Amino acid sequence: MHHHGYLWAGPKGRFDNEALRRPPRPEPPPAGSKPELLQRYRDVAAEFPTSDLPPLETAYWLIKPPSLIRGTWDEATEAAAWLGERLTEHAPRFASEKDRSTTRLATLINSVARRLGSGSDVSLGFYLERPAYLSLALVACSPNRARPELPCPVRQIGG
Repeated sequence: MHHHGYLWAGPKGRFDNEALRRPPRPEPPPAGSKPELLQRYRDVAAEFPTSDLPPLETAYWLIKPPSLIRGTWDEATEAAAWLGERLTEHAPRFASEKDRSTTRLATLINSVARRLGSGSDVSLGFYLERPAYLSLALVACSPNRARPELPCPVRQIGG
């Protein structure tokens, strides 16, 4: 097993567009549905797999373009260290002073390393100033515990 890291930072309004953050239903709307509903299904089906927006379910990062992967690690501690570095970089912009606490961040990173070591995914989010949002995820791969049917995005490229 290994872990892929993902980072998204952007306008909170865009992050809040949940329709583009969830995969389309397996089946399209039934024949005879309103044209707007059919078009919305087609839009989501086309955009979800290619969008850089964080999915509502962390494991679905694995179907996003491999270009969105910010790093891959075999060791949980290395993946947690990457996450810690990203948190340190963004901490001055955290909207909540409590979230900027170095003690709190260190405790969080230790917890992340333990969760990754058990095969779990980790997804964290922080409000930034200017209403913006930071989403960080570390996703277990090969296989993913929550969605074992999802293939590794890196192994798809390499064969």
